[in-house]
Amino acid sequence: MTDLSFIDTLAVREKYREWYQQHRDPIAEDRMLWRAQVFRHMMHLLPGQTILELGCGAGLFTRQLEFVSKGENPITAVTFASNPRRPGSLPVQVEYLVVVSLPGSLNKRRFDLIVAMDLLDQRNCKSFLQNICELLNPGGQVLFYQSNPWNVSLKVRRFLSRSFRRRDPRVLLSQPQLCDLMREIGFSRVMTVFNDFVYAPLNRQLIWFLRNLSIVLENAPLIRALAGSILIHAHKPPLKTERPKTSLFSHEKLRGAISVVIPCRNEAMNIGPLVREMRDLYGEYIKEFIPVDDNSTDATSEVIRELALEDSRVKPVFRTPPNGVGRALADGYRVATGRYVLSMDCDFLHLLPEFRDLFDAAAQGYSVVVGSRFSRHSVLLNYPFQKIIANRGFHLFAWLFLGHRFRDLTNNLKLISREIVNELQIIEPGFAANAETGLQPLIMGSKIREVPISWINRTAEMGTSSFRLALVGGGYVRVLFRLWLKRYFGLGAYKQLSIKTGN
Repeated sequence: MTDLSFIDTLAVREKYREWYQQHRDPIAEDRMLWRAQVFRHMMHLLPGQTILELGCGAGLFTRQLEFVSKGENPITAVTFASNPRRPGSLPVQVEYLVVVSLPGSLNKRRFDLIVAMDLLDQRNCKSFLQNICELLNPGGQVLFYQSNPWNVSLKVRRFLSRSFRRRDPRVLLSQPQLCDLMREIGFSRVMTVFNDFVYAPLNRQLIWFLRNLSIVLENAPLIRALAGSILIHAHKPPLKTERPKTSLFSHEKLRGAISVVIPCRNEAMNIGPLVREMRDLYGEYIKEFIPVDDNSTDATSEVIRELALEDSRVKPVFRTPPNGVGRALADGYRVATGRYVLSMDCDFLHLLPEFRDLFDAAAQGYSVVVGSRFSRHSVLLNYPFQKIIANRGFHLFAWLFLGHRFRDLTNNLKLISREIVNELQIIEPGFAANAETGLQPLIMGSKIREVPISWINRTAEMGTSSFRLALVGGGYVRVLFRLWLKRYFGLGAYKQLSIKTGN
């Protein structure tokens, strides 16, 4: 195997992955859909960005990539196999290429985004990455999925395969090796994380269990190193500071229908870019922006006043003490006049392309749409493990107490119809108000939809979050207890909530 040429090694890796998907992975199609969703969320995909998939094989991932990109992105799928036929199931609009050398027929072409699955090998990794860097536009991004050599199940399979003379032909790299190589080639913002605990041996019951457990284990210290895959994401310098200006408006029925409520405390560096980029992407939807300055001690109020001078749709609210996210949210809701109210945090700038799913669901008739961090198709990176445990524990108790199943109704990213907003009773002054705005519509019988989003912990340039688990936990408990009293006895602080059969 050490005598394999550069391209031959890629062909062997592609062939082995295809064999494994066909013969050893009972959920290969679902897994490729999950990974395509991760690609979409990690790249914050916008229409028109060009995508290069290397080592496409039979096109299983390519089909899912075409599906999640809604046919809005030119896709070039490359195989390294010798004398293959174009897969019959490949969408006709996908460009299919057989490459016998790199860059080969890709010479002088450049792409915005490149994705590859299980192709990085110790024998060719450096040359392969150099070629990939050349194929990227400045500011372009790469996403790789690699088998994790530390995975216990993989080690067992490799031991057994040697006994049956079915040797795994791959020479895998560890997470530190991959990270070092990416930086050596010149990639920036390199992120390597352990990913996916849904691996063999699998049966139907175990698949369901691992799908729900995986997002927790992926963020658990030490345990995460046993995941099935390593996800690598990086940029080619120089980094782009602005996204291409494009409108993502697509639902005429929602034109001018949305009030955007943004609680702000010490968010001077975030609120300006957030409002301006949202205006560029979704301006036709927006009736008004309502930034609520919650007694900031930095330049937040000055930035908000500048925004109001730029755009008459910016209608600031400047609060007086006492402070609190719940108080700021309630004040913003009180002055909002749109048919729908979108509430969000100031650090959601990177999420903006994903807001399309919120508006799509509203156009389909849902009265409450929530961005879920804990869907299997979500991306959750660097999330504090104690917050995951607290969040999942709270939702488990909420399922039991309220008799409903849901995944992440406490996230602040919500699009709520005017009728529901008018019914909400926001009592909690702090972060627990996010539980009120998610769970009150649930027991009211509202038509609710959760859509997957990405969540990546704040970087240094985004400032710091004021969320403190130990300080806010009691508020969530109080919300749940009040909802339980209302749900089963019609009593308590929420007793005025209207129970509807549907909305």
